[in-house]
Amino acid sequence: MSLIVFQQPSLYSVKAIAILDNDGERILAKYYDETFPSVKEQRAFEKNLFNKTHRANAEIIMLDGLTCVYRSNVDLFFYVMGGSHENELILVSVLNCLYDSISHMLRKNVEKRTLIDHLDGVMLAVDEIIDGGIILEADPHAVAQRVALRMDDIPLAEQTVVQVLQSAKEQIKWSLLK
Repeated sequence: MSLIVFQQPSLYSVKAIAILDNDGERILAKYYDETFPSVKEQRAFEKNLFNKTHRANAEIIMLDGLTCVYRSNVDLFFYVMGGSHENELILVSVLNCLYDSISHMLRKNVEKRTLIDHLDGVMLAVDEIIDGGIILEADPHAVAQRVALRMDDIPLAEQTVVQVLQSAKEQIKWSLLK
């Protein structure tokens, strides 16, 4: 008689999120546990992950004991990693939320240059979706809305030049449309 061992359910379903460019270089990565404790190990894992996925036509891969779901667009690769026993559908819902909220924030212009220009908002979106490996939100519109609210609340002294110029453009546009 064989004994089946079930893992305890856990809220900590996401181990890491990464956004890489088309050369496999990190644009944004957040690791939520000690699977890869050093930056060197994280980068080695990301390079290996990119090498296995950049030509593949799939959406999921098992690598180094992790379930990795991914999606590519133009010159970016989006990855969400979970444990080997994690439900792939949950990871895909996080991936879709991440991609769709970023797409909404960037007005469907999801490419490296635009993403880097709006990296502060992208980081806020990641923090709205996941906190410490726990999934907080899976609705991309809610995430994009929260990020937009937070971006509007930044005091003028802490805004970047690009944000100030963007805000000025918006105000001029609205004053001309009245």
